Amino acid sequence: MAAEPADQFCVAEERSGHCAVVDGNFLYVWGGYVCIEENEVYLPSDELWIYDMDSGLWQWPNVFFLNCRTMHLMEGELPTSMSGSCGASINGKLYIFGGFDDKGYSNRLYYVNLRTKTGTYRWKKITNFKGQPPTPRDKLSCWVYKNRLIYFGGYGCRKHNELDDCFDVHDAFWEGQIFWGWHNDVHVFDTTTQTWSQPTIRGGDPPQPRAAHTCAVLGNKGYIFGGRVLQTRMNDLHCLNLDTWTWSGRINISGEKPRDRSWHTLTPIGDDRLFLFGGLSSDNVPLSDGWIHSIATNGWKQLTHLPKSRPRLWHTACLGQEGEVMVFGGSKDDLLFMDTGQCSDLLIFQTQPYSLLRLCLDYIGKNAGLLEKQIPCLPSKLLQEVLKKITFWAAMTHRQERKAETERQSQLHST
Repeated sequence: MAAEPADQFCVAEERSGHCAVVDGNFLYVWGGYVCIEENEVYLPSDELWIYDMDSGLWQWPNVFFLNCRTMHLMEGELPTSMSGSCGASINGKLYIFGGFDDKGYSNRLYYVNLRTKTGTYRWKKITNFKGQPPTPRDKLSCWVYKNRLIYFGGYGCRKHNELDDCFDVHDAFWEGQIFWGWHNDVHVFDTTTQTWSQPTIRGGDPPQPRAAHTCAVLGNKGYIFGGRVLQTRMNDLHCLNLDTWTWSGRINISGEKPRDRSWHTLTPIGDDRLFLFGGLSSDNVPLSDGWIHSIATNGWKQLTHLPKSRPRLWHTACLGQEGEVMVFGGSKDDLLFMDTGQCSDLLIFQTQPYSLLRLCLDYIGKNAGLLEKQIPCLPSKLLQEVLKKITFWAAMTHRQERKAETERQSQLHST
């Protein structure tokens, strides 16, 4: 089925609590939920939305978009539709662990090959693993290091005989001796040997148990920022040496630092910097601020040029090939009370100067009408890149115009 021209510029459905990863030139989005008439509806687990960073186009089930490859509905051993799962990619495979659905918390692990040659994306549930997986949970985080998935924290449930110091109890169901609460344990899944293990922490003070925090890897260190336990949201920064399994303890920061928050994102940019964006503050205010942490100076610096009117929480953030951070989805409202402001737009933050080639391609793409006679004379390889940029900026313009028209119509109806 071919797409209508207007459909070429469609976007992935709005959602919160989803997973997103980058592999090659593509951003992949899976899962999460949307609020419909005050009900939380989990999105289909057999849909994988794909954003082509070169052309600026989304691909969706059974539709051809110009020269983009076809994206089929997913097949295989499908996960249940969930939110709060932890997604990560290793060697072209998207791994999904944990999450929450209508039946409760999960500790199942699935993967799908994103580099399929047939155009078919097939889920595989990992059942022939060795070792013991983490207890069921959601809103946890993951570091990817040396072909291993290293999970930390999250909110979930444990049986009475599973209680230990890595778990802060929130509530309990005494009849079945089931306890709910927050974790600060570390679990490792080795994707080469299909083995779960729990490393022995050799030193340092671990972070307080938490969920809805965020994490990132720089070198051989896994960083954690913020999150929530009980009624407290935090703004502490910790790191774990992923070779020696030693915690840093709370890192003392020089100068100003971000406020307490949960449901935010932390993205590594370059070799020694972390980009923090959004979240929900201690006083339940959706945040739109962005900060960069420098490992070299051990300080935070707030970015002053970000728009104040685009708050996000429980979104995803992924690093593009030229240092841009791509924020997708999430909510602009307090999920605990309103939960009506879920988003489908893609925010792109440029965190470092683009290459000269990228700047030239963007200029041609934006001014294609003025250069229509010169463009066909370009070498074929460069011409293909230019055509993608023309499509990219046409898509951006179309979405901006459609958004402006929607806002105009909304204002007319309100008056």
